[in-house]
Amino acid sequence: MAKMSSYQKLKLELSETKKMLNEKTKIADDYLSKLQWLQAEFENFRKRSDKEKNDYIKYANKNLITKLLDSVDDLERIKNNVKDEKIIDGLNIVYKNFLHVLKNDGLKKIDSLGKNFDPYKHEAFLQIVDNSKPENTVLEELQKGYMLNENVIRPAKVKISKKGE
Repeated sequence: MAKMSSYQKLKLELSETKKMLNEKTKIADDYLSKLQWLQAEFENFRKRSDKEKNDYIKYANKNLITKLLDSVDDLERIKNNVKDEKIIDGLNIVYKNFLHVLKNDGLKKIDSLGKNFDPYKHEAFLQIVDNSKPENTVLEELQKGYMLNENVIRPAKVKISKKGE
């Protein structure tokens, strides 16, 4: 075998070094790609976890608030049926404070009267003929409805209009 010149040795060594460098670069690029994917996955996981945590906090009191709505209804009925002004004044203070606490936790009344019937927010109990109003207009609230943040926790029970003959 003929003796290689030092130039040819260097050229061969350079070629092998380039080949190794290309292999190592490919491995490094694969690792970088995997790392970027894992970072994106982790960021998505973190955002999803934060959203779930915030939703949990937002709706953690849902069961308690739903149970307290019966007491709100009772206070309204008592207010409307008591004749003594001092008692009514006291009940109004308790009622307003009670609603204020619930509103601070995200409770909102569903505004129904005069609105179009919405099956997501209303439960139709009665339908009466009323040609003076458009069909499916809420004429009366039989029981108030409530939302907790953006979710209906109790639909309003309503009387709606229909067209007659």
